[in-house]
Amino acid sequence: MFMRCVPRLLVGNGTNLITALCGKLWHCRGMRIVVCVKHVPDVLSERRIENGRLVRGEDDTLNELDENAVEAAVQAVEDHGGEVIVLTMGPEDAEDSALLALQKGADRAIVISDDRLAGSDVIGTAQVLAAAIRKLADEEIIDAAITGMASLDGMTSMLPAALATALRWPYIGLAHELEFTTGRAEILRSADGFDDRLATSLPAVISVTDQVNEPRYPNFKAMKAARSKPLDIWDLDELENFIDTDSLAIGEHGAGTQVLSAGEHPQRDSAQVVQDSGDGGIKLAAYIAEVLK
Repeated sequence: MFMRCVPRLLVGNGTNLITALCGKLWHCRGMRIVVCVKHVPDVLSERRIENGRLVRGEDDTLNELDENAVEAAVQAVEDHGGEVIVLTMGPEDAEDSALLALQKGADRAIVISDDRLAGSDVIGTAQVLAAAIRKLADEEIIDAAITGMASLDGMTSMLPAALATALRWPYIGLAHELEFTTGRAEILRSADGFDDRLATSLPAVISVTDQVNEPRYPNFKAMKAARSKPLDIWDLDELENFIDTDSLAIGEHGAGTQVLSAGEHPQRDSAQVVQDSGDGGIKLAAYIAEVLK
């Protein structure tokens, strides 16, 4: 591919040649983007707490905010060529979320599932995802890792920055506009009353908001095609050459945070319906006064 891409560039001085080669080669090989997604309980389902932990695996689905990250990566590859790889860490049924991401345009999916990972916090999760990205980069260059702005189960929004720290990559986040050019990403974000335009060299970690795009809905053809796309299951042993086991903090015992108590909200009392026959305001005031006694 290198020889097909660059023969016309063999003119000029060495500095110009190197610059031209780098830019041309980036466009020739396309982009290779990893999208980190999460398999979470459906926000509309009944959630249960057992032993201080959220019960998973009953009615879980692809984190809705991660759909925007998948769409952003797919659009970038449609513009520049390349490959979108979806990466998730979770229980075995996280394959369902990976498959949905494939239906939405991703080219390949990897699920990291291992009993030793159960109970990991955001730091442990970031370490494992970073190891998987390093393994993928060992195969071929990774240009970027894109995430959603938060997961709808934890809502900490900490994973993108923790992942960038583990990879030692730059991080720009909360993008509501995203553009890739040769070896560079530029975003527009709104934060603290300001509109910021930020840019970084690649590779980088980038988080996007739900304003960045409108995720596509997979049609029957896309759903059928997803069945033939590669979906791999990795465990920790697959990552042993790409992870620092001495500093690894995984599982419930390695988590830096602990749940002291957790419980479901008490059921609300049934509502009282008041028919307004001209004195609804008086009845409402009387009800409020009774409740506040």
